[in-house]
Amino acid sequence: MAHHKDAIKRNKQNETRRLRNRHYRTRMRNQIKNVRAAIEAKDVETAQTQLKEAMSVIMHVAGKGVIHRNQASRRVARLNAAVKALVQQA
Repeated sequence: MAHHKDAIKRNKQNETRRLRNRHYRTRMRNQIKNVRAAIEAKDVETAQTQLKEAMSVIMHVAGKGVIHRNQASRRVARLNAAVKALVQQA
């Protein structure tokens, strides 16, 4: 347990940031799940619209520093490849 004022403040800041980052990460994961669900259902239109939203959320989260920009790029690339494969099948 922190005893100094600055350490107490730092703990409060860390907790606030942890909760905010958790919210962003959850939102990102839910968007990715929506894209994957549309791909599983073989719904091309929904997959493409969900991909656009997911890309936006992923890049936003990377911009906030919640995830690394390389991880964001990797996630977007893999989702994009999956949607392209679905389009090719249709």
